[in-house]
Order: sequence, then C-alpha cells, then structure tokens
Amino acid sequence: MHGLYLSRKNDCITTLAHELLGLHCWFHRNVVFSALIRGADITGWKTALTKTWLYRGTLHGVVYEDLPELLALHMGGPVCGWVEGNDKKSEIAEKVMSLMEDGIYSRAQMRQIFADEYDKWTIDTMFSPWGGIFCELARAGKVAFRDMTSRDFDLISAAPTQSPAEVLPDLFNRYIAAYGPATIDDAAWFFGLQKERKHELTSLCLDEYKRLEHNKKTYYFLDGEDECDIPELTLLSGFDPFVVSYTDRNAVLPSEYKNAVILKSGICLPSIAVNGQIAGIWNIKGNKPTVEFFTEQPKKIIAAANDMVNGMCFKAKNNI
Repeated sequence: MHGLYLSRKNDCITTLAHELLGLHCWFHRNVVFSALIRGADITGWKTALTKTWLYRGTLHGVVYEDLPELLALHMGGPVCGWVEGNDKKSEIAEKVMSLMEDGIYSRAQMRQIFADEYDKWTIDTMFSPWGGIFCELARAGKVAFRDMTSRDFDLISAAPTQSPAEVLPDLFNRYIAAYGPATIDDAAWFFGLQKERKHELTSLCLDEYKRLEHNKKTYYFLDGEDECDIPELTLLSGFDPFVVSYTDRNAVLPSEYKNAVILKSGICLPSIAVNGQIAGIWNIKGNKPTVEFFTEQPKKIIAAANDMVNGMCFKAKNNI
C-alpha cells in the first residue's frame, strides 16, 4: 500500500502514472478514480496522460515520455513483428498513417475508405474495435488515442530505440520499487512476459534487492522510507493496481470474494479494502453512489465508506 500511494498521497497524476508504470484504463474513469484515491490533482487529466495499448494487450494511461522504454519490452515479439513478412499489413499500415497525416483519425472513417479495396474479413480484422492495425501501430510507438477519453487516434513519435534486454533491468527495478514485495511470477504477469520469456527476469542481477520467503515463494523489495500503517478503510478503483498487478492476489483479495470483484468478462470492479483486504465493492451509477459490503461491518466503517464514495462522486462529476 505504501509503494502504491494508498497509505500516503501523491498529488501529481503524471508522477503517479510514471511511478506505477501506467494506470489501467479499460474504462477511462478508472484512471480518474485511481488518481483521486491517491490524492492526485486531476486538472487536465484527459491530455496529461497518453492512452495506448501496453502490458497484456490492455489499455493504460501513461506518461508520453515513458512510452519508448515501456514499448521496447515487447518489440520484435509476435504482436509487433507485423511489419516484417506481411506485405498486406505493412501496406495498410502505411495507408492508415498517410490518411492520419491528412486529418482522418477515426476507425469508422478508415473502414469506409478501405471498404472498396479489401474484403470484409480483412477490414474487420484490421479495424477491429478491440485493436487491429491501430493496436499494432500503437505497440510500435507510431499512434495513440487522441486523448484519454477519445476513440480516435493520432500520430505520435515514440518508437523504441532500445532492445527488450536493455530496458528490462530498469523496468523491473521500477516495478519492485512501487509494487514490492513481489515475486518473479508477479513481475512476469505485470509485464505480460509469457513462460518462454520468464527466464529474462531470473537472469537479472537480483543481488541489490532485499528478499523474504513466504509460503515457499521468494519476494523481492527495496529498502525505502518507513512504511505507514495500513489504513483502516481504503477505496480502490476498478482495475486498481493494488488488485491487478500481481499473479497471486490472495493476500489482498480473499478467494471467496474474487468472483464478486473480478467478473467472468474480466472486468475488475471498484472495491473497498478494510485493513488492507477487500471486503466490498462500490460504484457510481447514474451519478448515484452505491456501497456493498460482503459481510457485516461496524457502523463506523459503513458510514465512512459512504462518505468516501459520496466524496468521490462529487469530485468525479465535473471531470469524467
């Protein structure tokens, strides 16, 4: 909680996104909630961060200057290796970027323009709402969403200049600094490194890290400031880093509540932690806050949770 700014505050959304290696934004309002919970000023948040595809094929809000390093981790892999050996994709990619230079930024417009040149299967694949050619161009640092709330795209210049091996030591260090104590498996999950690439983490020089053993697993962490006490009550955003950044979440999300927080669709709901463990969910529906605990809680906890969610609702109304 200390590294994730849940037992202390960080008032700058860009610093927060930098230190947490991006903020998950399957839904863009998660970025707002995550920042507000951590005390950040969200003025201008729609353009303060860049929305693009990152780890595990999911969307994140990141600091633009961080993109070349973050994207380098998967350069040359199956997702970004499309330029080589696929003439059709390369041809479409070049046309897409040319059209964007002419001021056409939406996927829908692109579909119409390309409809006369390519078959339906190609159009559906290349301009899929789940990614397609824009996802692959984004992974190469050539395009990103126009802003955090937009569905349109814009050209960027964030192509990686380093190899995965060159960026991994620094990224692992940054991960442990924010998310530690964490295991090698946790880091592999976070960065989307498949089994065949896990050895890249175990090959790093790990002597600089402190270690602890728990349940036959080795956890790595860095010496830092004295940690604050775990807050009695903490709101968490949907897809909060506290929940989704580890492969083993049992320490913070009891198994009996997992299905209530992480749905079959993969959506991770905003939740409430009591003494560091998730004990309920909250949301804002139709501008009305809702709070639901999984088990009976003291009246003071219920009242405090309602106050927090009401406050979140008020702060978010004018910013989302």
